[in-house]
Amino acid sequence: MKRVFTLEEAREAMPKVKSLTRPVFELAASLSEEMEEAEDRGDKRRVDSLRERLDALVTAWSDAVQDLGPEVKGLWLVDFDSGDGYWCWAYPEDDLGYWHSYEGGFGARVPLQEAHRALRKG
Repeated sequence: MKRVFTLEEAREAMPKVKSLTRPVFELAASLSEEMEEAEDRGDKRRVDSLRERLDALVTAWSDAVQDLGPEVKGLWLVDFDSGDGYWCWAYPEDDLGYWHSYEGGFGARVPLQEAHRALRKG
């Protein structure tokens, strides 16, 4: 069963989400750079090995974040179910500053101040 978060609960979880994400992002960036260099050299074996490591790293990050309760909706993109949409965070944003409807997705994100006004009217 999916967990529903108040904004306060989602914000309380953010330090842990960020601490899980930052080092994994940095390692993934390094592996991606190394993979590009291997591709340039035509080293298919090395590319395949790095791709496997990168996939395993991202999967482990996703699993660790989801164990905290939010949903991982993409690479470095985390949504907390609010009961009527999602509190939305994407690395490297400093804070949980956006909301979007269930149907809207990342492209429909609005700043929390606007979301609060819209939700009160609806």
